[in-house]
Amino acid sequence: MNYKMRKLFILSFFSLLTLSVCPQTMKSDSSMFNLDFERTKNKFPNGWDNFGTSNYLIYSDSIAVNQGKYSVVIEFNEKDTAKFKALSFTLPSNYDGKQITLSGYIKTENVTDGFAGLWMRIDPMIAFDNMQKRGIKGTTDWTKYEVTLAMNPAKTKQIVVGGLLAGKGKIWLDNFHITIDGKEIYDMKPYENSMLPAEKDDEFYYGSRIQFPLVNDRLTDNLELLGKVWGFLKYYHPAVAAGNYNWDYELFRILPAYLKTTNTRQRDELLVGWIDKYGKVPTCSTCKDTSSDVFMKPDLSWIVKSKISNSLKDKINEIYQNRNQGKHFYISMAPWVNNPVFTHEEAYSYMPYPDAGFRLLSLYRFWNMIQYFDPNKNITNKNWTKVLKDYIPLFIGTKDKLEYELAALRIIGEVNDTHANLWGGGSKIAELRGDMYSPFRVQFVEGKLVVTDYYNPEYVGIAQLKIGDIITNINHKPVESIIDSLRPYYPASNQAARLRDIAGDLLRSNKDSILITYLSSGQKKQKSLLLYNKSNLKMYGWNKINKEEKCYKLLDGNIGYITLATIKAEDISTIKESFKSTTGIIIDIRNYPSTFVPFSLGSYFVTDTVPFVKFTEGSVDNPGRFTFRSGAKIPKGVETYNGKLVVLVNEFTQSQAEYTTMAFRAGRNTTIVGSTTAGADGNVSPITLPGGLSTYISGIGVFYPNGTPTQRVGIIPDVKIEPTINGIKNGKDELLEKGIEIINNCTTIH
Repeated sequence: MNYKMRKLFILSFFSLLTLSVCPQTMKSDSSMFNLDFERTKNKFPNGWDNFGTSNYLIYSDSIAVNQGKYSVVIEFNEKDTAKFKALSFTLPSNYDGKQITLSGYIKTENVTDGFAGLWMRIDPMIAFDNMQKRGIKGTTDWTKYEVTLAMNPAKTKQIVVGGLLAGKGKIWLDNFHITIDGKEIYDMKPYENSMLPAEKDDEFYYGSRIQFPLVNDRLTDNLELLGKVWGFLKYYHPAVAAGNYNWDYELFRILPAYLKTTNTRQRDELLVGWIDKYGKVPTCSTCKDTSSDVFMKPDLSWIVKSKISNSLKDKINEIYQNRNQGKHFYISMAPWVNNPVFTHEEAYSYMPYPDAGFRLLSLYRFWNMIQYFDPNKNITNKNWTKVLKDYIPLFIGTKDKLEYELAALRIIGEVNDTHANLWGGGSKIAELRGDMYSPFRVQFVEGKLVVTDYYNPEYVGIAQLKIGDIITNINHKPVESIIDSLRPYYPASNQAARLRDIAGDLLRSNKDSILITYLSSGQKKQKSLLLYNKSNLKMYGWNKINKEEKCYKLLDGNIGYITLATIKAEDISTIKESFKSTTGIIIDIRNYPSTFVPFSLGSYFVTDTVPFVKFTEGSVDNPGRFTFRSGAKIPKGVETYNGKLVVLVNEFTQSQAEYTTMAFRAGRNTTIVGSTTAGADGNVSPITLPGGLSTYISGIGVFYPNGTPTQRVGIIPDVKIEPTINGIKNGKDELLEKGIEIINNCTTIH
């Protein structure tokens, strides 16, 4: 099935989301389903529906049957272009269980340019299978097939099943069965939903119905205030925390009246009435003032600074003094680690380009998550309090899905966190950047865009650029100016990580060639560089990894070398035994470790139990408060390595790799060599936004035991050294060479 066909198929599937669900109070019976297709009307099976393109016929057949009197046929009309047609049946109820299976018999005739199969979908966006990867093709006799999906009754709105033909040909369907955990659907009782009121509320599931007037300064100020009040109530008000209200939809309920207010008095009176709607908050006996010795206090300065009435301020302060304690519907902390877990946040993936109300919700949701639960909010470039107002016109005013994705990416970038990016839902940005790539890898070396490796050596003669050549212009634009224009769309903790990520996209396009100007052997040259689809290139991510090679080896001079890119837990005992008599060990963490080794391998380099990290963590009971807690310690192992340890790091050392480097730094004879790391440590917390967008943030603050931060700063090497262009040309690994030099030198640098 080609891209356009798949897209049409998926869109058609989601158009069925609007079908009503008819709950039953008794067990179902077979007459409600007509799974055997025996009941027909006008040569069409009773109770069934269909969707897809019109160039297909669907009808009952009394000649070719698997069982009974009738089967049902989907047949392509040869006069038109083939797309797809699906037969569909919506189950009359939602059911309790772990797995649901649809089985049925299919016979095919000359199925080409596509496939035939069963399909089943659990809405909204819970599970889906249409047999595309194992679809039936050609001519086949009656054969039984089945699809099985994992169920989630608490979140299910409806279950739809059927059969389909994508492409040309003809198929017969017959003798369907549906079972749940092995039991026939007819024997199952409808699921009795015990959801909280917030989960049952679906009034705005298909759209906010919000129309914004022309955005001006007054409206922006008002919407900024609303976003802050909305977020404050979301995380502090006990009634919201209890799950009594769908807080997304409460925004859409207040907005129409809010947009009609003409002065601050009306606005504030409306907000006071809105807060009163949720009842008087009970007195909180455990809500104490935030201690002055915490790492970061809740930032509620906006309450004082906002030009709002005293009655509204009093309402907000009353809620803070009697804020929710304990379990919260929208937020929890991950066990043991205590990074934030944002719960019950609907992604609304079925609306790829959300309407203006949902786009404002997206902004409000993200801004408040950072405001109250990002442990590194205090070190962003821009004062976070001011960010919300700046982005209101941008989010409301986006004209299409691409502009919305770009707006989301920009505000994600304001967090200055290399963990944060548009990790899901950025399809239009991906289309904009293109799927054609250069046959070689480029990186920033000495501030220049340098060719560092060929993905496919066979393209060297065609591309003609050599390792070490410097690219200065792309499509007549200087590389420096391109970087300046791209900076807002590449979230990063520091410039090293940002340039790392930008480099991978600079020679990427929707076209099959790109014009470059470059320096080779001192000569300025220009050429049209041919680009290739990713499927034709042996591309790799941050590091080229050979999984067939061992993660350790002995270098000249009796020096052990270990790369964490491919290390396995079972390698560690062998490494210790093999390297115990070496002069020194080099551990290469210019990669992401394939196994978690801070303690299992780190204990080899300490003579006593040593603390190497401490953390800050947020609070569900007092959102916005962050306190220090003790971190982990490297335990003394059974044996201690007596030689020198050198750890290699650079901008590809990120997250777990940085944490691991901190653990090795605790060793008694360790030297960190290289350049500043990515500056994004700590367990990540996922965030979902309307339109199916997703991102992460570093969920805990990570510090050395003495309080020195690592977020944005990265791991500062003891010996700073970076690759040079000359070294790249000559195939040198200058960081590795420096590590060998330090081990051979009798002086330890630490």
